[in-house]
Amino acid sequence: MKHKNSLSSLHFDHRFTTSLPADSCLEPHSRQVFSSCFSWVKPMKMSDPTLLIHAQEVADLLGLSEQDCLSELFKNVLSGHDLLDDMRPYAMCYGGHQFGSWAGQLGDGRAMNLGEVVNAQAEHWSLQLKGAGPTPYSRGSDGLAVLRSSLREFLCSEAMFHLGVPTTRALSLCLTGDLVSRDMFYDGHAKDEQGAVVCRVAPSFLRFGNFQLFGARKDYDTLKKLLDYTIQAHFPHLLQDKANSVSVYAAWFSEVCDLTQHMIVHWMRVGFVHGVMNTDNMSILGLTIDYGPYGWLEAYDPDWTPNTTDAEYRRYAFDQQGDISCWNLIQLANAIAPLVDDVSALQARVDAYRADYHQVWATMMGQKLGFVHQHHQEDDDLVQALLSLLSCVETDMTIFYRCLANIELQQTAEQQLAVIEDAFYDVSLLTEADQQRWCAWFESYATRLEKEAVDDGQRRIQMNTVNPKYVLRNYLAQMAIDKLEVGDMSLLHDLLEVLRHPYEEQTGKAMFTQKRPDWARDRRGCSMLSCSS
Repeated sequence: MKHKNSLSSLHFDHRFTTSLPADSCLEPHSRQVFSSCFSWVKPMKMSDPTLLIHAQEVADLLGLSEQDCLSELFKNVLSGHDLLDDMRPYAMCYGGHQFGSWAGQLGDGRAMNLGEVVNAQAEHWSLQLKGAGPTPYSRGSDGLAVLRSSLREFLCSEAMFHLGVPTTRALSLCLTGDLVSRDMFYDGHAKDEQGAVVCRVAPSFLRFGNFQLFGARKDYDTLKKLLDYTIQAHFPHLLQDKANSVSVYAAWFSEVCDLTQHMIVHWMRVGFVHGVMNTDNMSILGLTIDYGPYGWLEAYDPDWTPNTTDAEYRRYAFDQQGDISCWNLIQLANAIAPLVDDVSALQARVDAYRADYHQVWATMMGQKLGFVHQHHQEDDDLVQALLSLLSCVETDMTIFYRCLANIELQQTAEQQLAVIEDAFYDVSLLTEADQQRWCAWFESYATRLEKEAVDDGQRRIQMNTVNPKYVLRNYLAQMAIDKLEVGDMSLLHDLLEVLRHPYEEQTGKAMFTQKRPDWARDRRGCSMLSCSS
């Protein structure tokens, strides 16, 4: 019996495009689009699409089987080569602040939404292709993507989900069969690379910038339509016993603040650096979105950013992410303020965000150290002393916290220091003064742990649920890219499987936990990346 592909019977709900104003022009050329939330688009026909990999867990959300995903139809649709009858592709119109400066209209320059799938659980999942061709927002570019950046997005989306970090998901990664010219570091050395398309999946791809553009243009009618739609579609609980009003808008903004804070603190927990926290890259659902020049801290460095564009000012460095999230929220508040008669509620929420962030971050840091109960001043002092120590000699953040869980309270401070030695890139660089500082810290840490009244085994289990063993280290992603470019998919599949269980001890997977090797320290794609990476 011939297999009936469930992909062809997906149920699409076009509530975004039926609820909001569309661009009347149907041409794909770059242009300014006014009083419209989106433009209709069409993906390009690809020369020879090939499915490289898919995430079955994401396919399950849509009701697609493994057999469905390995079909010719799946490959053709998820590469943009063909469309299902009920798909109505569109690109969203938005603006944003880039590196602190207003950039005006931006929009989906190389992304196309295929529509919202409603699954058997009545959940809405938007399907979006990245790299399927030009849109009115491509700003003169081709709207395409290359293999290296698409692979990084596919892997990171799934890695972040399994780490427990709010994120968009990735369904599939396809080669297009076409070559795409890219100048990776904008230094005049463009080269042809393999074209690729990644299919991203999320409840919504709405960003702060969607609201900002209409606010900046003083198009309050379209702004109100978009905000009302957003609340009705994604925050319906705010409408219970209320009509759309000033109080509902303020409540919506407050919830976006909560979602954003939750996401950022998770980034800090696992050592993730987004790299380009422009307001057009901030999800109103508090999801990590737009994986470009991201990276994980290898050696702990609060001033590290993976983004070459940000190398001088380090606006989006690891330790700046909390402050930048607040700055971005202020820009969102400014955008919707004209719809709110009393803006004091927005200001009060921003002020509260600043205070709350440190408290939530401090609680998270306590959990990383094995604390269930909080002793505020003592814990703050202990954490700050630790962060200072982690910076004094090159120390791998991920390995350090996993090693820390293995210390035993009956050990001496010197023995405890020996337990974490594997986290140092070069333990011989530890001076006698460094060792004394570490031993003093371990003595304070042991005293603090005694107040928790849990045994070493319980604490170890607890710490290992928040401190991952496996993260998508930059050099591992680059190794997978290198192998894939010569037709070897083995590391890509191995990485995806390992990253599905980041907190578990996995037999035979030691290679995925190693510190960054010397060859990767300054190599392109391993240390720094551009927005084209």
